[in-house]
Amino acid sequence: MLRRLLAIFSVGLLLLGSSIAYATIVRGRVTIKGSDTMVIMVQRLAEEYMSKFRGKIIQVSGGGSGVGISALINRTTDIADSSRPIKDAERNAIKKAWGKDPKEFRVALDGITIYVHPDNPIKDISLEELKDIFTGKVTTWKEFGWEDKPIIVYTRENSSGTYVFFKEHVLKNQDYTSKAQSMPGTASVVNAVSKEKYSIGYGGIAYARGVRILPVKKDKNSPAYLPTEENVRKELYPISRFLYMYTCEYDDPEVKSFIDWVLSEEGQKVVLQVGYFPIR
Repeated sequence: MLRRLLAIFSVGLLLLGSSIAYATIVRGRVTIKGSDTMVIMVQRLAEEYMSKFRGKIIQVSGGGSGVGISALINRTTDIADSSRPIKDAERNAIKKAWGKDPKEFRVALDGITIYVHPDNPIKDISLEELKDIFTGKVTTWKEFGWEDKPIIVYTRENSSGTYVFFKEHVLKNQDYTSKAQSMPGTASVVNAVSKEKYSIGYGGIAYARGVRILPVKKDKNSPAYLPTEENVRKELYPISRFLYMYTCEYDDPEVKSFIDWVLSEEGQKVVLQVGYFPIR
């Protein structure tokens, strides 16, 4: 009898330990973590949603796309925001943790914007020229017909989805220059570029305040485009992308309700108000 009670007690402890490991998600409250690019948009969406539906609780935090995806893998968030598509290894890890594939939702459009100081006279820039700057091949503005001053490069941390997307699509997976200064968020990049005359950085279109947006061309013989809604939607702007939400809990009424509202006409109007572009 004593052995049986001890066995039952041991099983109970194992089950309790399993529950504790995954008890950070609280039902009735939706937790969202991830992309710093998206955080201002998702915070605004959450505010509007909670104002419209009294009693709903949406908790939003940033940290970077990699942080959000890791939280989804660890089952410590309901939704992961990401400014890049998840990788196969991440999808497999999520499936292992949840027993099912994550659902992907495209919630907005963005054009990765090239920020320079308002006094920078450069007319436009090509993808190849951006690659040369951010890999350290070109180091002075003299190469662009401006002053013989070092180019100060600002980038994001490697947990950032924008960092990864830019590296894959602009740098062609080459390493960033070792002289690049990593910033903790897009707002920090914009703030630094706005104060440093000879700097350059990149980030989401919604953050472009107090800096000059540099038109980008696919190659030196192509026309240059600004990241406007029309140019991004038609994929004329060469660094266009979707912004994503990932979840394994779309069958949860609270999670489904919020995501469905984000994708609704009302939610997409908020996306536009923040400075990104609706998916339709």
